[in-house]
Amino acid sequence: MLAEVAAGLARPQKEISPKYFYDRRGSELFDAITRLPEYYLTRAERALLESFAPAWIAAARPASLVELGAGSADKTRIILEAMGASGTNGREDHRPVYVPVDISGDFLDSVAAGLRQDYPALDVRPMVADMTTHVQRPRRLPEPAVFALLGSTIGNFKPHNAIRLLDRVRRAMKPADRLLLGMDLKKDRAMLEAAYNDRAGITAAFNLNVLDVLNRKLGADFQREAFEHRAFYSDEQARIEMHLVARRPQTVHIPGMEPLHIDAGESIRTELSHKYDRKTASDLFNKAGLALEDWHTGDDAVFALAVARLDT
Repeated sequence: MLAEVAAGLARPQKEISPKYFYDRRGSELFDAITRLPEYYLTRAERALLESFAPAWIAAARPASLVELGAGSADKTRIILEAMGASGTNGREDHRPVYVPVDISGDFLDSVAAGLRQDYPALDVRPMVADMTTHVQRPRRLPEPAVFALLGSTIGNFKPHNAIRLLDRVRRAMKPADRLLLGMDLKKDRAMLEAAYNDRAGITAAFNLNVLDVLNRKLGADFQREAFEHRAFYSDEQARIEMHLVARRPQTVHIPGMEPLHIDAGESIRTELSHKYDRKTASDLFNKAGLALEDWHTGDDAVFALAVARLDT
C-alpha cells in the first residue's frame, strides 16, 4: 500500500487509488450514496436487473455467481433470487453458490452474514481480495458461473487498466461462464456532474474519507479540513474526475516517504468514472479477449448491462 500510494502521489497529477475509499466507513458512505436522489446509477442498474436478470438466469441456469467488488450486494439479491427460483443448472440437489469478493474484509463479513440469514439455501463463500491486482477462480466452483462487476466499477479504471482487469477475469472464466458488467453511459453533463456533487455532501464525505484511511493505515497526517471535494466531467476523456483540492499550502508526512508538499489549489485525483457507449464497450471486451453477447439499456438509455463470453 505504501509503495502504491507513494507512486501515485509522486506523479505530476497526484492521485490515490479509489480502492482505498473502501474501509468499513467508506463502504457505508458509498451505500448511502447509492440511495441519493442525484445518484441515478444504482436505480437505473436495479431497474435493468429486475427486467433482464430473471429471464436470463432462468435460461442460463448458472450454478454460481462470483461478484467482484461486491460491496453491500444489495442489487445482487435480484440475481440471487433468480438463481434460487431457477435451480442450479438443473441440479436441484446442489445449493447455488455466491462468492462476494471485496477489499474490505470487515464489511464483507457483515454482508455475508446477512445473506446467510436471508437466504439459508444459498452457499455464501466470501473472498477478501484486491481485484485490481488479482482475479482468481474460486476452488471447486460449480459450473457454469457468472462473474459480475456491477455499479459501473469498470469505469474507475483507465482504459488500459480496464482491459487488464477484464483480461484477468477472462483467464478465470471457462467456456460456459459469462461476465455481467454494469456500465454507465455517455449523457448530459449536468446529469453526470449532479450525481457526483450531491446536495447532502455525502459524496464529499466519501471522498475525504480516503484521507482518514491513509492516516490510519499508513500513519499519515492529512488534515481533512485542509481539502475540499471537487468533481467534474471531461468531454474529451468521456469521464468524471473526482479530486481533493488543497485549501492552503501544506506539507504532509507519511512514514517511509519524503515529505509531501502540496500547494494551495493543487489537487489529488481520487477517482475516474469513464462513460461508455456500445462501441466503446465492445472494443474494451475485444481487447481483453472477450466478446459482447448481449446489451441492455432500457428506454432511458442512461445505463447498460453488458453480457460477455470468451471470444473463441
